[in-house]
Amino acid sequence: MLENYFPVFVFVLVGIAFGVLPVLLGWVLAPSRPDSEKLSPYECGFEAFEDARMKFDVRYYLIAIIFILFDLEIAFLVPWATIFKEIVGTESIRWFGFIEMLIFIAILVIGYVYAWAKGALEWE
Repeated sequence: MLENYFPVFVFVLVGIAFGVLPVLLGWVLAPSRPDSEKLSPYECGFEAFEDARMKFDVRYYLIAIIFILFDLEIAFLVPWATIFKEIVGTESIRWFGFIEMLIFIAILVIGYVYAWAKGALEWE
């Protein structure tokens, strides 16, 4: 029974080796000559002037979430657009394919209007 799992075990070992061996080889073979310039903090070419743990405005995250949502919209619209001729050509799903995409776009428009009304798209 256990001989059936031997290929899986070998696959896991090879995967771990591919992940760990390059790191170990780099650690062993790489030259280690740290100097003051190499160990200094770097931020856009000059010394850091603020704490790295400062709070960010929540609008950054809100814009990122809205971007992801509209990016996912494209992930659903492009496949639908590529098979649009087949949807229209098939009598049994012609209206279903059209109405389901109208509902999808309506939900996105409602979300866009909601974000706009809440001021998520305004930047001060």
